[in-house]
Amino acid sequence: MDPIKKPSRRVSDVVVLTTAMLTFISFWRAGAIVLCDLASTAWYVGGITEQAIGKAAPWFILAVMSFSACMIAVYVESSAMFVRGGVYKVVRRAMGSTLAKIAVSALMFDYVLTGPISSVSAGQYLAGLLNEVFPLLRIGWHVSPNLFSVAFALSVTLYFWRQNILGIEESSEKSLFIVKLTAVMGVLLLGWSAYTIHARGFSWPPLNVTFGKNALGWLEGADWVRTIGAVGLLVGLGHAFLGMSGLETLAQVYREMEAPKLKNLKKAAVFIFLFAFILTTASSFLATSIIPDADRVRYLDNLLGGLAMFQEGPRYARLLLQTFVVVVGAMILSGAVNTSIVGANSVLGRVAEDGILADWFRWLHPKYGTTHRTINLVAGLQVAAILISRGDVYFLGEAYAFGLLWSFVFLTASGVILRFKDRAPREWMVPLNIPVGPLRFPAGMILILLVLLAAATTNLFTKNVATVWGGMFTLFFYGIFKFSEKLNERRQREAEEHREKVNFLPHESLQGVLDDVERPRKMLVALRDPIHMFALRKALETVDADTTEIVVLHARRAAGLRLGGEMGRMSPEEERLFTQVIDLAEKHGKKVLPVLVASTDPMLAVAQTAQAMGAEEVILGASNVMTAETQIERLAMAWGAVAQRSDHPVKVVIWRPDGGRAEFPLA
Repeated sequence: MDPIKKPSRRVSDVVVLTTAMLTFISFWRAGAIVLCDLASTAWYVGGITEQAIGKAAPWFILAVMSFSACMIAVYVESSAMFVRGGVYKVVRRAMGSTLAKIAVSALMFDYVLTGPISSVSAGQYLAGLLNEVFPLLRIGWHVSPNLFSVAFALSVTLYFWRQNILGIEESSEKSLFIVKLTAVMGVLLLGWSAYTIHARGFSWPPLNVTFGKNALGWLEGADWVRTIGAVGLLVGLGHAFLGMSGLETLAQVYREMEAPKLKNLKKAAVFIFLFAFILTTASSFLATSIIPDADRVRYLDNLLGGLAMFQEGPRYARLLLQTFVVVVGAMILSGAVNTSIVGANSVLGRVAEDGILADWFRWLHPKYGTTHRTINLVAGLQVAAILISRGDVYFLGEAYAFGLLWSFVFLTASGVILRFKDRAPREWMVPLNIPVGPLRFPAGMILILLVLLAAATTNLFTKNVATVWGGMFTLFFYGIFKFSEKLNERRQREAEEHREKVNFLPHESLQGVLDDVERPRKMLVALRDPIHMFALRKALETVDADTTEIVVLHARRAAGLRLGGEMGRMSPEEERLFTQVIDLAEKHGKKVLPVLVASTDPMLAVAQTAQAMGAEEVILGASNVMTAETQIERLAMAWGAVAQRSDHPVKVVIWRPDGGRAEFPLA
């Protein structure tokens, strides 16, 4: 019989919270994620707008893309106020839960249609390219653009649905590559167009609006609409507003921006505006000038492809240019499908954090740990929209602007209200503010709101497809939210509290968790409960995140030698703790590695983890029941019990709630 071994005191279970392992990105990468949605509209906004208001379309696209600077400014102010921002968060704070649910319901209509209009448009471009190439190869086939577009759109949507179910996250590196490739394509297309204009001359599009079929919707028979110029301008702007699709992604990606967050947010905003403005506006003007009127009708669903084919030069060179334009377009438009699914899932996550969306929707996939039910819902609605559209880009474009415009209206109105409701100093404000005593009267934001209200109201009467389908969709999602709210017991929690849904990655040893700890300096922050978050806050304020790896450790006390029950479940107290860890990391824009362990001795877990990762600094929060000297004595005893000698100096810093600190050498 083997002798009975004396049980050792050790860390018995280790779990790393994978969804909380935040990776913060540069403003270039954040801007690229937004542009994969916003810049993709250049491939279809010109054709859709021209079908509605005639050759004057480029002027309205110019106006809308200029106005996008105003909307970006609104998003910068709101994002600076709420790290986890966006329409829902801001509207709820300003107008209450009911209007917030209505606003996010309208926004979901925008997200759901982003995927179909992008994928169907990509299908139209690919079909157009095939129909150009087949005759040259003496292939007697002709692809039906609409049928091909539906098949392609369904394939792309199902592909990205599967990718999101598997949990393959959107890559900022891939987005940046696509944006770089788009920039190369844009420079080539604009440069070639300049040569063509030099050879043929340039003609500016007319300023007069020629309304197309169904462009006036329910006001079709009203003669006064055609005679009052201001109304015609608003109708034209309403049809061009879909060129701003994707701005909500800026609020969703802000949480992932690296420090300094606001400075990087403003840099990203300038990058996004300039890129989208130049590409979308210039391509629209050039297509109207270079493509002859008689031929442009055939290319309204494939406008940039037509622009490539009518350049000055040999046919084979123009065909190569069209191929490049179509391939890049297919990449960025397909990327917008993924962004729409990710964005919609993220928005629903914000709603769920407030306890409005039932836990059933947030249930994590048993194998992949993803919120598969909300992903299924969004992808299913996108498939339905593709089938209903039958490959008609114009139909999707008409419906598209409903959610976009009304989400802008709610966001901007909330920004105005918060200026009066919350007069705390802002890190940044939309320009044009008039000092009135302690108040900075938001004249600039009010002007933006008036423009949005005028365009949105006009769209209600002139875009009957958008009004009917958008209204029904908004009511559908609002009904889901209200029904879920009544069933959700978590609404009894405080309105501001949310609990983070996290994935668990179990390990048998600490070493498996710490394999990704690569930065030269290492810091361990040990947290006992949500009350002692001041220690982590101080660490994040003072640490150089570029050189220092931060591991946040919470040790759950195990009963006996092994932890009983399921390690993959967190208690409500642990949920609150790690939710606050994630919030603080997002606010400071610094990456942390959150780890949950089970141990018979929490101090032993701290010592073992610190030695395993090679920590140079261990951060503790001051205890309410013992002195700092007692805390360091207990840690020193645990440190000696682990019996590993450190090859570098190690210090322990104990932070007090008042900002004071005590520092002790450990090894």
